[in-house]
Amino acid sequence: MLVIQPMKKKLLSLVIFQLAILQLITAQSAQPDFMRSTGKIYVVVAVIVAMFIGIIGFLVYMDKKLTKLENQIKD
Repeated sequence: MLVIQPMKKKLLSLVIFQLAILQLITAQSAQPDFMRSTGKIYVVVAVIVAMFIGIIGFLVYMDKKLTKLENQIKD
C-alpha cells in the first residue's frame, strides 16, 4: 500500500488545485487572444510548468537532506 507523507500529500493537493484554477482561468475567455492565436501561449505555459517542477524538485531534495540531518542529530 502506498503511504504518502503529510508534506507530500499537501504538495500534491496544492498542485492539483493550481492546475484546476489554471484550467478555469483559461476556459473563461471566449475569444482567443493574441498569444493563443499565434500558439505562443503554449511556450509560456511550458516555461511556467518547468519552473514550477524545478521548484518542487528542489523542495523535495531539501526536505530529504533536512530529514537526514535531523536523524543524525537525534542519534
